[in-house]
Amino acid sequence: MTVKTCRDQVGTAGVALVRGASVVPAGDVIEVQIARESVEELLEKLKVLKIRDVGSVAMTTPEFVLSSGADRAEHAAPGDGADAVIWDDVTRQTGEDSRLTWNFLAFLVLATQLAGIGIVTDSPIAIVGAMAVGPEFGPLAALAVSLATRQWKLGRRAATALGVGFPVAMLLAALTAWLSIPLGLFPRDALDTGSAVEFIYHPGPYSLIVAVLAGIAGMLSIIGRRSAALIGVFISVTTVPAAGYVAVALVLGEYPKAAGSALQLLLNLVGIVVAAVAVLLFYRVVAKQRPAAAARSVRGQRSGTRN
Repeated sequence: MTVKTCRDQVGTAGVALVRGASVVPAGDVIEVQIARESVEELLEKLKVLKIRDVGSVAMTTPEFVLSSGADRAEHAAPGDGADAVIWDDVTRQTGEDSRLTWNFLAFLVLATQLAGIGIVTDSPIAIVGAMAVGPEFGPLAALAVSLATRQWKLGRRAATALGVGFPVAMLLAALTAWLSIPLGLFPRDALDTGSAVEFIYHPGPYSLIVAVLAGIAGMLSIIGRRSAALIGVFISVTTVPAAGYVAVALVLGEYPKAAGSALQLLLNLVGIVVAAVAVLLFYRVVAKQRPAAAARSVRGQRSGTRN
């Protein structure tokens, strides 16, 4: 029935069956060439057939396909591949980037240190570099996915990464700033002359607007697997610079500026998550009906076969 389900799926360009090719678990290997916009519907059908319990599903995207059959299948599939959401893939992508790992922590610490240097030297270039290096969008995206799909385990893991990562990075940035003052690396009034980075501790309406736009762009880039767009997100948002500013301002006793940058950080985090959740909910409403109906049809066919 699995082969028939794959073959009959709208958007399928080809199905290959190699009997007995799998050793662990023992069984057949089925390879399906299908248009991206039909993948989610097929996955819903395969879940009904409990393929995940007896085997596995692996998905790859070819760089180049030259086939008239593939062209016809893509034309027959409803919608457009660029707008298709494969929810298991989105969860996997965000799940991989949501863990509190040494790699994540190292990048966040490096980004915050770079932000601190940019702040005390009034260097926009260093600030932009900190935005590009910062890895915080991964857990933020995972948090949005968990809220939109109610995968609370994913949300807890993402919240842990953010809740531990930012305080550790800010603490180390503060320690670096504290050690730098006696060494004469920057004066105590460094924040009074930093006109190029004033936007970090002056939150306003545009702070939230930028965060919302960045959250939308970031989630769209994940859905469409356009990783290049994420770089623009990192540069647009001031999460890491705001965290670095809080650390430096506290060390220098600039408490009002520290409070302003802390508010900036909070606005960005909330704005990104809320916007990303809104994008996911929109896609769920738009794309939910067809896969659900397809799953019901397979469930009915399976019940009829058993009877």
